[in-house]
Amino acid sequence: MHVRHLNLADFRNYVTADVALVPGVNVVVGSNGQGKTNLVESLGYLSSLGSHRVSTDLALVRHGAQAAIVRALLAHNGREILVELQINSSGANRAQVSRAPAKTRELPRYFSSVLFAPEDLALVRGDPGGRRRFLDGLLILRNPRLAGVISDYDRALRQRNTLLKSARAQGLRGASLSTLDVWDERLIGLGSEIIAARLALVDALRPRVAAAYLAIAGSDHGPKLASQLSILSSHPDADDDAGTERTDEALPMTELVERFGAVLGGLRRRELERGLTLVGPHRDDLVLELNSLPAKGYASHGESWSFALALKLASAELLRAESSAGDPVLILDDVFAELDEPRRERLAAAIGDYEQVLITAAVENDIPAGLRQNLIRIRGGEVVESTMESVTPREEED
Repeated sequence: MHVRHLNLADFRNYVTADVALVPGVNVVVGSNGQGKTNLVESLGYLSSLGSHRVSTDLALVRHGAQAAIVRALLAHNGREILVELQINSSGANRAQVSRAPAKTRELPRYFSSVLFAPEDLALVRGDPGGRRRFLDGLLILRNPRLAGVISDYDRALRQRNTLLKSARAQGLRGASLSTLDVWDERLIGLGSEIIAARLALVDALRPRVAAAYLAIAGSDHGPKLASQLSILSSHPDADDDAGTERTDEALPMTELVERFGAVLGGLRRRELERGLTLVGPHRDDLVLELNSLPAKGYASHGESWSFALALKLASAELLRAESSAGDPVLILDDVFAELDEPRRERLAAAIGDYEQVLITAAVENDIPAGLRQNLIRIRGGEVVESTMESVTPREEED
């Protein structure tokens, strides 16, 4: 799969933009603050329904506008699909696929991308929430149905926490909390499915992360992934990692449900005291190690950068191996500036066979010469130069 044409209206700092893209490597060049990241962010949003930079959609709509429009003409196996998204400053977003109304949550079914940006260094150095979002985002790209499972779990978690807070405030106990049992059952069912999917995903990522890290760094620092599960913890109500167990293997669904239920039942009193659900996938973590030490706190900047990049390249390799829609579009935002010359060349070799790669750079010479055939220059939210001939979606339909 690749993007033939991208059109933006009132997205970030773009009043309008029309960009033709080609299979292979496309390099977007522009000084800092001119809009090159905004351009690729729009495509990342189409496949994930979220921004890698902000948590709300409001920042994506140009100041003074009511909505932003993202249109992408996609090509795969001789077939073309026009995907359109209207991001509203207030109210629900709207989507179309080939001019027919569609549900926004269905867009990732039509377009898949993997984006690496400087913010992804937080995958190694940041808090567990970022790693959970990374896993869940990849789960949804792998199996879009899981978007509904994760959404339903979040809703059940909020309802359960509200009930716990209310019970704590009113001093309710025993039979008065029969409603809590209903939410327990819902939480266990949905949560166990998410945990099982994450365990399987981590297992599939392990060899690919090891291969990607070696390809980028040029040496094997023994990168390892492990799942840290709150339902296996001997002290699940602790605010640190005390007593937390890690696992390198998948667990049967029946065992996950049994363990989840047992731990949740044993924590009922503590949860009522704190007004908070203390176990579940929302409390889990992905543990990263290099040279048998935690990457967080021990890895150097270069090692952390290589590990984060390896996670994203491994994600792309996994998607291309499993998807019938072809390669995901690989997006590398301002990556080469952080790499020395040998690592730049190794990364260029690692991405060379993807159907389409989008690279942003503030300095053109940071990009290896062999990747610079197709250039797009950005200045002040405008495309000022492109080596590709533009074909708009409307012209394509005519």
